[in-house]
Amino acid sequence: MHDSNSHNGTRHAGHRAGRRIRHRLATAAMAALCAVAVGTGGLPSARAAEAEPDIIGRWMTKDHDGVFEISHCGNEICGKLAGVRYTTEMPRDKRGEPECNLPMLNGFTPDPKETGHWNGHVTDPDTGHVYHAKLWVSQSGDLKLRGFVAVPLFGETETWSRYTGTIGPACKLP
Repeated sequence: MHDSNSHNGTRHAGHRAGRRIRHRLATAAMAALCAVAVGTGGLPSARAAEAEPDIIGRWMTKDHDGVFEISHCGNEICGKLAGVRYTTEMPRDKRGEPECNLPMLNGFTPDPKETGHWNGHVTDPDTGHVYHAKLWVSQSGDLKLRGFVAVPLFGETETWSRYTGTIGPACKLP
């Protein structure tokens, strides 16, 4: 969704990069039309706590145009957009707010059936829709994000890599 107040009717490269990130999150999250609540268990188990250090940190998106920072949010894990590649101005969400530090991964708790996997939600900032999601670190050390509606079978998985670079002012990636 384009916010005419925030861009004066022009589309900048930064805006397109933000839209690509939002599109990938929405694509990864949508494959069916109706959402069904997915049980996430309770407090972290001892086995899930061992996996916690693997998921915490900064992760580069698959197309290398965004970095998410995943951290603790109380008893849950959450993630925000910490860096984005843009050339003119910071991409904005559907309300016209800058996407810098926008929380998009929320409420992740350990999956009671799969050690090292986390269940939560991903928000599409372009529409405000919230989708179910799973996060885990693969054997190769990459982060896997599977967004879906209803059940994980109806979804898409993205692979993100660990990010160790710098992030400039206003979430600008070098």
